[in-house]
Amino acid sequence: MADLMKIVHLSDTHNCHHRLRNLPDADVVVHSGDFCMVGSEREAIDFLNWFCDLPYRHKIFIGGNHDDCLYGANIDGLDHNVHYLCNSGIEIEGFKFYGVPMFMDDCVTDRQSCNYARIPEDTDILITHSPAYGILDFDDNINYGSVEILERLAMLNLKAHLFGHIHAQHGILEQSDIIYSNGAIMNSDYTQLNVPNLIEI
Repeated sequence: MADLMKIVHLSDTHNCHHRLRNLPDADVVVHSGDFCMVGSEREAIDFLNWFCDLPYRHKIFIGGNHDDCLYGANIDGLDHNVHYLCNSGIEIEGFKFYGVPMFMDDCVTDRQSCNYARIPEDTDILITHSPAYGILDFDDNINYGSVEILERLAMLNLKAHLFGHIHAQHGILEQSDIIYSNGAIMNSDYTQLNVPNLIEI
């Protein structure tokens, strides 16, 4: 396993990715969903063209609830170092990444619960769109995070959990030797861009 990996974590850019300038140096860039606003194919293609051109050795992304055009999609033609994780994983430099998207068609059935239950126990870095319940998920006096993710976390030996979704809780929290990163770039009223999170594993 690598001694140290630097990860730039983005989420919830909502079509504002072109406004991101001078991203920090890192080994990997991760986008944990909601790069679109209305979920159109045009939005997704624009994002992917931008994302694939970023100067990182490895690039990973998942879908969020605004990225409906990816639901059931097979994404072909990505560069060898660009990875779309959809209830799937990849090992990079000794670290095992696993990504679970958040598509509304799954959330209104029991499929999303099954997706969370299938997260491998040997995952090092988990990428979801939703936070776990009670972890950087509080807004409007409500914890919006997933109880199912929280329960699954208890069975894993993670190094980091990367997510977004709750714009008001952008930031990094470290507890019980796990780094939790809410990478939401757009603030809660969509008027300002937050600084991308940089974490070291």
